[in-house]
Amino acid sequence: MKKKRTFKEWIESRDGQQVLVVIAFMVIPLLLLFVFTYLPFGKMFGFSFYNMKYVGARKFVGLKNYIKVFQREDCFGALKLSLYYMLGSVVQLGLALYLATILSFKVKGGNLFKGFMFFPFLINGIAIGFIFKFFYTRGFVFDTVLQWCGFKLDSLPYWLKDQRINNYSLVGTSVWRYFGQNMVLFIGAIMSVDSELYEAAMLDGANRFQQFKYIIMPSIKTIITLNVILSITGSLSAFEPPYVITDGANGTGTYFVVMHEIAHTQQKVGLASAMAIVLLVIIFIATILQKLFFKYVFRNAEDEDPRAGIRRQRAVERSIKRQQRLAAKGGK
Repeated sequence: MKKKRTFKEWIESRDGQQVLVVIAFMVIPLLLLFVFTYLPFGKMFGFSFYNMKYVGARKFVGLKNYIKVFQREDCFGALKLSLYYMLGSVVQLGLALYLATILSFKVKGGNLFKGFMFFPFLINGIAIGFIFKFFYTRGFVFDTVLQWCGFKLDSLPYWLKDQRINNYSLVGTSVWRYFGQNMVLFIGAIMSVDSELYEAAMLDGANRFQQFKYIIMPSIKTIITLNVILSITGSLSAFEPPYVITDGANGTGTYFVVMHEIAHTQQKVGLASAMAIVLLVIIFIATILQKLFFKYVFRNAEDEDPRAGIRRQRAVERSIKRQQRLAAKGGK
């Protein structure tokens, strides 16, 4: 009869060590996630129902903070600036997909170009803010380059003060920083496409645009959806460019910049917490709508995917060859 092991012996055994490792890898990440994410979020959600500062008495006000978010022009009105960043994200994704499609094939100096395009994403956002703050300053880098091209300084606008153009300038900063990341993701997805699909398409007389439309687009639909969701949600929560470059002045204060001002300068912690919850709900709704949109756009992607046609064609060829072999054996 096998001797029953004690708990200490089981812990010291190989089986016990494996169980402990599995439990540790499960419990420790979940504990860290709870302590540093869910617990602070729960606290913030509770703060949104109070009129309070960081230090001092708290007064329960119910949903008044949420009502103020929609009533105050500086709160909810700041979300209008997200439209500029959403427009920039469309340009960013289009440019990233175009360059990724070109660089996915053999291009002279392609690897070097990929490195240059991806490098801005590796730079700290605060550092990029300071770089572009001097880049757009009157008479500095951008104005100097334009003067080399024949423009006169007096005819150039103030890139960070003129409210007709300053938000476009800030959006350009975000596009410059993030499109390299999107490009690399697109390249990885495109390079995973089976090369036989291109060969089959060329045999059928498909040009480059048709290959892009019927092979590349359906094959990378998951990455396209992911990049669009990340770009749109990032547009709703834009913070670093307007905060570092303009400090939210001259009509450039995005929702996050206004929330930072209310929370840390005005010390209205309850109102700022309500703003954060409202933004979370908006991002959640936007994500769902985007998923539904792309589900509709790519509803026929499986039928359009040439891999399915190629598989069917190969199955037919195998069936024909099998019948030919059976016919040959029967003739003998």
